[in-house]
Amino acid sequence: MNTEKTSYLLGLVGTGIGASLTPAMQEREGRESGLLLSYQVLDATQRGFGIDDLPEVLRWAQRLGYDGLNVTHPFKQAVVPLLDELSQDASDLGAANTVVFRDGRSLGRNTDWSGYARAFRQVLPDAVEDRAVIVGAGGAGVAVGYGLLHQGAEHVWVLDSDRDRADACVVRLAKRFGDDRVSVTHDLSRALADAQGLVNATPVGMLGHPGMSVPGGLIREGLWVSDVVYFPLETELIALARARGCRVIPGGGMAVHQAVGAFEYFTGRPADARRMAQHFKELTA
Repeated sequence: MNTEKTSYLLGLVGTGIGASLTPAMQEREGRESGLLLSYQVLDATQRGFGIDDLPEVLRWAQRLGYDGLNVTHPFKQAVVPLLDELSQDASDLGAANTVVFRDGRSLGRNTDWSGYARAFRQVLPDAVEDRAVIVGAGGAGVAVGYGLLHQGAEHVWVLDSDRDRADACVVRLAKRFGDDRVSVTHDLSRALADAQGLVNATPVGMLGHPGMSVPGGLIREGLWVSDVVYFPLETELIALARARGCRVIPGGGMAVHQAVGAFEYFTGRPADARRMAQHFKELTA
């Protein structure tokens, strides 16, 4: 990476992303790092493109001089076969949320799993080897599972209302980490009885999707509880867990560290995670 470069044009590709905090976080960190960083929102709904148009979107981004793109729903999986190179983690996950354009090539990276893992270690460094249950086997669930297993979780159980999706998640993670460390569960109570931690990787609890993905009676003292939802930061699940005396990991940390990882891939420079976390706190106040 050319660290003499001081200006960057970046974008976010996804659907319904007008309220994303990513542009403000990236541009502020750019300024604080002495860079001129312009970050554009490329909303598929507003601009009238879909998954079939993604190859053309990538080509035009390169032609227009973009240095990179963040990619979110529903394009993270669809972008993978269109890229010239994938990092091992993006290949393992079958998803890329960060695309770097360099020397005429498109490079796919994934900061979803690493963002979660960094946030986890910041709050619960002593729990990296704990057994955990993940509720939700979509893209967020796979990324969380990868982060937990990569940092040393003894075992991860995956629960999803769609059994095929749960199976697919476990197959993908087991291919990388082994069949003995990850499995599907259909009995949440039984799995939690043998686990030290619980992660909500569903949209339940998000603004517009109130409630909890697990029965409140299963939240016991001594369990650590994590949520990927960060809008609101204090979901019903996190609030209940706090009240029960659980250690908690709200979703904001994952959001911040996803952005930290992407900034570092785009610019080749270290980001100040504490500074970005403070900015995130200001944006969500």
